[in-house]
Amino acid sequence: MTRGEPPLAVYAAGSLREVLGEIAAMYEAQTGQAVLLTLGASGLLRERIERGESASVFASADTGHPQRLAERGGWSAPAVFVRNHLCALTERVYTTPEQLLDTLLDPAVRIGTSTPGADLSGDCAWTRFRQADALRPGAGDELRYKAQKLTGHASLPAAPPGCSTYAWVMGSGQADVFITYRTNAVIALRERPSLRMVELPPALQVAAAYGLGVREDAPAAARAFTRCLMAPGAQAVFALHGFEPAW
Repeated sequence: MTRGEPPLAVYAAGSLREVLGEIAAMYEAQTGQAVLLTLGASGLLRERIERGESASVFASADTGHPQRLAERGGWSAPAVFVRNHLCALTERVYTTPEQLLDTLLDPAVRIGTSTPGADLSGDCAWTRFRQADALRPGAGDELRYKAQKLTGHASLPAAPPGCSTYAWVMGSGQADVFITYRTNAVIALRERPSLRMVELPPALQVAAAYGLGVREDAPAAARAFTRCLMAPGAQAVFALHGFEPAW
């Protein structure tokens, strides 16, 4: 048991907010080890760690950011622990996976994404825009020109307290279609049932692998918590929140 130990500092992608909060509470109840979650865009969290903030575990929405920490030294190479997919959130427009590209290219439809370089869902969305050229030449440039970066950067307005980011963005009319992770969409739909989740067509769909890194001089509790995240119990909780297993 680890009761009385200092809280374990876990930095994690914002798309893990609800599921890691649930798993951390379960873990604390079972072991007595408190877990202190710091959540945000993976790129911004990596920068904070590089500036000296004392995270013991980094759960990123990709493997690139924890790999960069490993290459700088002092962090383990990342292990993939769950996967995620992109989807489209809509409310004011109706579309289907087959019609989605046509909808996105409609001049009247406003597209929202998170911020590439700061948030991995933004990186994934903009990568899919480039891939759209294979379906329709020139579509990638048009989508990148249209897309608005509405979330994922510290300079952008934040959702009001108690409101999820994507439900707020859509509810306040900032975009007609928002490309984000399926897990973010699940949270937004719970809060705003009038939203619809539309899968991307198969030609534009690629799973995002979430990477888990541990500071090499972290307390033993850090590795125990990462083992918990890989265990069947935690993986079942991830599945309930829309994630897919790493294997």
